[in-house]
Amino acid sequence: MTFPLAAANFMNQAARTVMAIVGPVLAVELGLSAVELGVLAACLFAAYAATQLPLGVALDAFGARRVQTALMLLAAAGFAVFALSPGFAGLVAARILLGIGISAGLMAVIKAHTDWFDRGRVARVTGIASAIGALGSTLTTSPVQAMLPALGWRGVFWVLCLLALGVATWIFLSVPDKPDVRGPNVTGPNVTGPGIPGARVPGPARTLRGDIALSGRILASGTFWRLGPAVATLSMFNFVYLGLWAGPWLRDVAGMDGPARAGVLLLYTFAMVAGSVLAGSAASRAQAAGLPPFVVPIVCLAGLVLLQAGLMLQPSRPSLVLVLWLAIAAFGAAGPVGYVAMCQMFPPEQTGRVSTAVNTLTLGLAFLVQAAIGWILDLWPRTASDGWDPAGYSWALALTAALQALAALAMAAARRRGR
Repeated sequence: MTFPLAAANFMNQAARTVMAIVGPVLAVELGLSAVELGVLAACLFAAYAATQLPLGVALDAFGARRVQTALMLLAAAGFAVFALSPGFAGLVAARILLGIGISAGLMAVIKAHTDWFDRGRVARVTGIASAIGALGSTLTTSPVQAMLPALGWRGVFWVLCLLALGVATWIFLSVPDKPDVRGPNVTGPNVTGPGIPGARVPGPARTLRGDIALSGRILASGTFWRLGPAVATLSMFNFVYLGLWAGPWLRDVAGMDGPARAGVLLLYTFAMVAGSVLAGSAASRAQAAGLPPFVVPIVCLAGLVLLQAGLMLQPSRPSLVLVLWLAIAAFGAAGPVGYVAMCQMFPPEQTGRVSTAVNTLTLGLAFLVQAAIGWILDLWPRTASDGWDPAGYSWALALTAALQALAALAMAAARRRGR
């Protein structure tokens, strides 16, 4: 169950981060401005965000297997349309399809793990699955850079299309359907019978109207709004920078060429893998020790703020640049831990809707920030090398650092109130 769903998250990461390598190529080949490039990357997040609330209802109603199989087929179609597109409008349409197709990447993992694993193990196994998913970003760094001369960016997207079709088949054949909590012979840690600790009591048959009403109650919850936006900012940085702007920053501020940028981004993804495993393990250990569930997210947010301050100083020494970006990757990979902690504040059968509601905030914020960075960069004239001014990047980093500092304070305040 974990491996095929993690493979779908692998494709999620690949679709999001491939623009960091092919984005500069598209900008030159198609003459795209920073705003157009930002919109092209950000429209994926807009579609991704718009899908989240109905996706949560679908995951809770039909389970991860059926939903994720259908969405991976749609993602394959999005890769194909991107490869065939002659211009900007077609690329935008393809990115919208991709945004919908990859929308259940992490959410399907969290939903399936909540259904089938004990509460204390969910953060750990989700961290492992997130680490596998993060490897999708490795596919879109040095391997894509190496494929570009032979296949071009269109060939790269055909390769991604074939991979998505393979993952859809694997999920359909391997992943179990969701447990039937109303059936008489249910097994599994989260679906035992009445009278057993942690059990779900059989209830009336669910209806679409009831599912929508429950989603509304989650969105109206004070708990959701006290902590949901803060959790969203933790995942935002990797969405925004690994998804597009890290590559141009390495070119325009650190002065790296294409292969060097791809190498740093490859190591960045490995740091995300390590960060996912470590954060998940730390969160499970903290929970076992009786510590508040948001301790790990707060620490990681504080670390991200300090590291972004280092990037704002525009370092150019390769070793320092590498250390800063790898540390950012590791701290930013704690996002799934925040999602799990948030879901555990609601009943298990609402996991799909809670996780997708938080993801809606994350993706909406990623869309706005990614587009805002393009707008900020275009406030300065293009450089002689057709890049963007380093000062613009520093102001953009100040924006994301400020948002994450506020998020850390919000989480800490909620913790002090015992929420």
